[in-house]
Amino acid sequence: MSTLLIVIVTIAVLAVAGAFFYGVPALRRQRLQRRFGPEYDRALGQFGSRREAERNLAERERRFRDLDIRELPADKREKYEEAWSALQEKFVESPAEALGDADALITRVMHDRGYPTGARERRMEILSVEYGRSLDRYRQAREIDRLNEAGKASTEDLRQALLHHRMLFTELLGRTPDAVARGK
Repeated sequence: MSTLLIVIVTIAVLAVAGAFFYGVPALRRQRLQRRFGPEYDRALGQFGSRREAERNLAERERRFRDLDIRELPADKREKYEEAWSALQEKFVESPAEALGDADALITRVMHDRGYPTGARERRMEILSVEYGRSLDRYRQAREIDRLNEAGKASTEDLRQALLHHRMLFTELLGRTPDAVARGK
């Protein structure tokens, strides 16, 4: 084998190894960013290192795969939608109470679908796998709820929180938020 051929083969091997070494993590990062949305950035802030954040997100995916998540039957989904309508009507007279009821309704839907409903942070981690974007809004709603408990939230803040809850609720029912807005 000539020296030139050895050099070319060595360069090719190094190029493939470099592409693998740098490309695979970049592809993994992009996949996690797409899947988790704002939750990816939140994990980066929480763990302080990209490696630890991505390890945590991958672990969430593994735990999610181990769950037996099921769709709701149409009749049960319809009952939940009726409960949400009643909750919205309740908001007019008692916004704070309606907000608490929204959170409880989301927890019941989660339970019926097979999601864990124990510790709030564990629930949020599991939900982040499929609902990262609406979960960000749900977190905002929870923050508004905390402000309300401190007497610092306006009725408009509570209305916004209810809309944030509705986004997650709607997705948990298996419907897209825009389909609900169109009445489908």
